[in-house]
Amino acid sequence: MGLAQTPTEVARQAVQDWQAGKYQIDPSQALGKTPEEAIRVLERSIAFASPPPNLSVNLAEPQTQQTPSGTLVRFPATVGAQGGEVRVTLRGGEVTRIAFAPQGGLLPGWVKSPVAWALFIALSLGWLLALRGNTGLALWWREGWALIQQYRRTYIGLNIALYGLYILGSVVAYAEPRLVKLLQEMVGGALEQVGIGGAASAGPLGLALVIFYWNLTRGLLLTTAVPGLALGIPALLINGLRYFIFGFALSPVAIPMAAFVAHIPTLIIELQAYILGTFGGLVLLNKVLQGEGYRAGLRALALLVYLGMFFLLIGAWYEAFEVLYLVR
Repeated sequence: MGLAQTPTEVARQAVQDWQAGKYQIDPSQALGKTPEEAIRVLERSIAFASPPPNLSVNLAEPQTQQTPSGTLVRFPATVGAQGGEVRVTLRGGEVTRIAFAPQGGLLPGWVKSPVAWALFIALSLGWLLALRGNTGLALWWREGWALIQQYRRTYIGLNIALYGLYILGSVVAYAEPRLVKLLQEMVGGALEQVGIGGAASAGPLGLALVIFYWNLTRGLLLTTAVPGLALGIPALLINGLRYFIFGFALSPVAIPMAAFVAHIPTLIIELQAYILGTFGGLVLLNKVLQGEGYRAGLRALALLVYLGMFFLLIGAWYEAFEVLYLVR
């Protein structure tokens, strides 16, 4: 009778099989199956996503550690010039997940610098102080809120619609709690690839900066303000879907109630930032239709994105505090 393999040996063989395509599964196989079978197919396709092209793994230098998810075995790896590691998770001696994690994730190196953290503190305090005076920042702030007052019906309606979609997603999630957990695993895997998860080790300053940077660039600018330039409608559609998915993924059905309650301020503050950006696109559309011209609408969009940036700043500080001190 042969000896039982160690976690390292099991992980090493799993990586070789993974690169050979043994674990690969097409998510489209979920089509036509029962909900239970479809969820199992999707779970496996996420847990064993295809290895990136040109992946080279050093199987001779594994590192093993125990985690709440099971035994984690890490192997140094590269994809072209990008360094990183292949992570294999085992539970009860069985491989449950394999993935490549790039070194540093998708975040630029400067966000992890203490100099950047100091500048972020200065930005936060300076912005708060500037709003109390007669500076340009304060003037833009008042102009932005004046637009909200001018188009308050559109603004109120947009808040009702988008927050309503979030609530709808949260309610619908109760029908498929396993699908909610699956979506949370997808989000967690994506954040791991980005490198946001590791930012928590940098403390509140580093984590707040990373949260602000990611939400600003990927959330407010690239997927709200830029689509808003096309007369607002694309931004509305993108964020309508975003809010429903957020509601579904962050439903209390799959989150401890204490953690959910602690996260409510983050949701209200950060989602309001995207509402302001979406509203800016609709104001742009309104000004074009009223004959004021695209340039006037573009200025309105910029002012409302500016307000959204401030909401993201406040939200980032609270979320960092929440993650590090409230839900651990």
